[in-house]
Amino acid sequence: MPDTAIPAQTAEQTTDDTAARVLTVSESAAKRVAFLVANEGNPALMLRLTVSGGGCSGFQYGFGFDDAVNEDDFVFERNGTKVVTDDASLDLLAGSTLDYVEDLMGAAFQIKNPNATASCGCGNSFAA
Repeated sequence: MPDTAIPAQTAEQTTDDTAARVLTVSESAAKRVAFLVANEGNPALMLRLTVSGGGCSGFQYGFGFDDAVNEDDFVFERNGTKVVTDDASLDLLAGSTLDYVEDLMGAAFQIKNPNATASCGCGNSFAA
C-alpha cells in the first residue's frame, strides 16, 4: 500500500477537484483502527469520521464504526484498514491527516487539519 491513502472512487468519478479532497490515514491510525475492529468481531467495520456543527469552536469531529458505505461517502484505505467519511465532512477534512498518538497525557486519534483556522484545547472541535 502507498504511504498516502486515496479515495475509493472510480476513474469516471475522480476529477481534479476530488483528487485534492484526500484524507491521509497514518500508519499508527491504521494499526489502531485494525486493533479496534478486531475487538469488535466484525471484519467489515470501518472507522467513520464525521464533522458536524457544534463544539466550542464551531465544528466537531465524530468517530464511530460503520459497515456500510453510503452513496455520498469516500473511503480511504491504508494497509487494509478503511476510514469512511461523507462528502460534506470531506469538504472540511480535505488535506487532513488522521493520526493516533500515545503520550504521557493519554492516547487518542488526532486530526491534523489544514482547513482549521482555530481549535479548542482538547482538539475535538475547530473553526474553519
